[in-house]
Amino acid sequence: MAEFIPPGTRWVDLPSPFPMKRGGALHGARLAFETWGQLNDDQSNAILILTGMSPDAHAAANTDNPAPGWWEWMVGPGKPIDTRRWFVICANALGSCKGSTGPASPNPANGAPYRLEFPELSVEDGADAATVLVRELGITRLACVVGNSMGGMTALALLARHPGIARYHINICGAARALPFSIAIRSLQREAIRLDAHWNNGDYSDTQYPENGMRMARKLGVVTYRSALEWDGRFGRVRLDADRRGDDEPFGLEFEVESYLEAHARRFVHRYDPNCYLYLSRSMDWFDLGECHDGDTVRGLAAIEGVERALVLGVKTDILFPIQQQEEIANGLRRAGCDTRFLPMPSPQGHDAFLVDAERFGLAVAGFLRMLPAAEFVADKVA
Repeated sequence: MAEFIPPGTRWVDLPSPFPMKRGGALHGARLAFETWGQLNDDQSNAILILTGMSPDAHAAANTDNPAPGWWEWMVGPGKPIDTRRWFVICANALGSCKGSTGPASPNPANGAPYRLEFPELSVEDGADAATVLVRELGITRLACVVGNSMGGMTALALLARHPGIARYHINICGAARALPFSIAIRSLQREAIRLDAHWNNGDYSDTQYPENGMRMARKLGVVTYRSALEWDGRFGRVRLDADRRGDDEPFGLEFEVESYLEAHARRFVHRYDPNCYLYLSRSMDWFDLGECHDGDTVRGLAAIEGVERALVLGVKTDILFPIQQQEEIANGLRRAGCDTRFLPMPSPQGHDAFLVDAERFGLAVAGFLRMLPAAEFVADKVA
């Protein structure tokens, strides 16, 4: 078991004990983050980015780590989230293996990795941890909280559980609850990991690692992150050259799309902890903002207080967090009295469009942020 922490990562200590929504508590826990830009004197220009399940806190290059980040085209000087104007914080999710405390982290009770002794993890726990980070940085109120994918869930939990913590909100391919299709897919991913003999009830090592289970889980995920339209346009029915086929094994690789999935999966395994994958995956299945409102998700959204304006972005080809879920968020926030704009994007890339469709998503985010009051541009200050 290992944690995969990028250079330049910073940490904030969480209160000890840190109570978890579904019971239990963490002791000596911490949350990983990175920052860009400069916080102004009245703390009015802070933006918090909450990520999907697998990214780390390194959203973009900065002084401490010049390597390109996972959202490089979105965050930086002159980019849609312009760090000449905004002080940007990106938090790694609680429960991850990318710096924040999770199942792969040492349990202070015995020094060994938590493994399955880690308390049950909820999206709400991640939201509460992010609130600690914001307060520890001396920020009374965020200008904006940005959440994409699982981070969109975490952002809604943050706004619901900590009224007034942000004036504005951008929700990208997020959801206020998990739908049956998404739950089914994630259930299959978890089953693939658990049925790998090397998973060993969570007690594996780097040499006895559930590689096949993680490969299958990642392949299932990648299939749902993109759309059938993109798979067809990108690969069609193109077959592999004879020297790349798996003719030496029954039913081996034959099509380009199979080879792509295999390569993608192999890049992921041994770079993500399987137990962290299981915990974060299940936390999304459990999430429902309407659970305290008789199961009415829109009522849960309508109960959010203190958000003045919001932008909700979705993708028409998204099958994992389908477009009706972003429309539901927009409708609920409007009922909360929030001036909300909903933009259904025609991107062919499906759920992951927000990572690759810079033209559409960059334009929408930049346009929204330009309308918000904040610090003046400081051209000679670079993130």
